[in-house]
Amino acid sequence: MTIKEVCEKYNITPDTLRYYERVGVIPEVHRTKGGNRDYTEEDISWVENAVCMRSAGVPVEMLIEYVKLFQEGDSTIKARRDLLVEARVAVQENLDKYQVTMDKLNYKISRYDEAIKTGVLSWDDYEDSKK
Repeated sequence: MTIKEVCEKYNITPDTLRYYERVGVIPEVHRTKGGNRDYTEEDISWVENAVCMRSAGVPVEMLIEYVKLFQEGDSTIKARRDLLVEARVAVQENLDKYQVTMDKLNYKISRYDEAIKTGVLSWDDYEDSKK
């Protein structure tokens, strides 16, 4: 698969994909005799992982460390697992923050829903509404 095809599949730019490879977020991709990247299924799996993890807020540095450990082989299985657990904690923290935001948005929307029914927009303290 070409870089263009991979970028279209994951909705990222070629520059982003080249950057991921250059810094080690994904392992180096095999090149054709003409120097073009030729993405295998394994390469595509790495790209999918990188895109997924980045969209969840996992830092680039953590992904680089994960790839390095993976390339070192089976002796790093525990370290890779520990890194994934650390990433999971960070993602959960982000989810918790998003949930607070969702709760506040739902509250505000409910106030507007009520205003549409009554013709009056009234606000009270969000924290008081949770009690």
